[in-house]
Amino acid sequence: MWWRRASGKDMPLEPDDPAQGKGGSAGTPVADTRALRVAGRLHAFNRYELKYLVPVERAAGIRDEMAERMDRDPHSPVGGYGVWSLYYDTPQLRFYWEKIDGLRFRRKLRVRHYGDLDGVTDASPVCVEIKQRVNRVTQKRRITLPYATARQLCDGRQLIERAPDEDAFVQEVLELVVRLNLRPTAITGYQREALVGRDADTGVRVTFDRRIRGRDRDFHLGTPDVENRFTVPPHLSVLEIKVNERTPYWITDLAARRNLNLVRVSKYVQTIEAYGLAPRSVFHVGEDEPAAHAPEHESPRQPATPQMPRTPRLSQKPQQNLTLEA
Repeated sequence: MWWRRASGKDMPLEPDDPAQGKGGSAGTPVADTRALRVAGRLHAFNRYELKYLVPVERAAGIRDEMAERMDRDPHSPVGGYGVWSLYYDTPQLRFYWEKIDGLRFRRKLRVRHYGDLDGVTDASPVCVEIKQRVNRVTQKRRITLPYATARQLCDGRQLIERAPDEDAFVQEVLELVVRLNLRPTAITGYQREALVGRDADTGVRVTFDRRIRGRDRDFHLGTPDVENRFTVPPHLSVLEIKVNERTPYWITDLAARRNLNLVRVSKYVQTIEAYGLAPRSVFHVGEDEPAAHAPEHESPRQPATPQMPRTPRLSQKPQQNLTLEA
């Protein structure tokens, strides 16, 4: 599948895009949970997401078993590819607290780059994305832009050149940034391997994310020699199953046989809490070994002074009862 840039040059879709589905409005939530395909640089899709925490040494066996019934994503080389996301939030961390409080409708804004950060320039393609949750359905809408143009929109708070079908989404991004006074808040990064369904399972996507890390400063994606801290213990990986409708029976059976338990884990939340920007919640993955909170390289730095907003309502609920992905 391909998309056409404004220059007229055909380029492949970003590797996290699902299979093409029926079209719909890119500016508003829709009831159909199948993937949506919008012409041009703008893409939108809805799906259910299930997450599991899996030790890295077990993840390889699970991946190999799934690979017997799925195909490797053509954009996912052996060893996977890098995914880096810059998250925007309010000074009071509104999006963070919406996640902690488990609001049925919540959203967040991020700029995402696929691949290594070495050599990121103003011309490098990135996705400006609004990810939102409507009840149990995850909805994503995004536009692929040169990095400089994305910064002009999200950091410079300026309208950018856009096609008519992109106008509503670009206006929504700008309105969010200005009205809520959004600012760069955290960067997350990880190495991802991906499988895609075949035959009757077309539309199913499974990802394995490892070496999950983040930072709370140095927000330009092209900044060299930055310090990232592991925000999930490095011996753990996040297995994510993404489906448009029902989870295939054989995946449910595999999860039961391998004793996998659904968890609610957010890479953005992990980064916010790892750097002391907010109190740790029931969504926090425990740091059970020193490497879990040590930086990737260089000497450790003290976390930022914690902000102490109101106590989240969900903080009193037993963690084992929280089984739906957010």
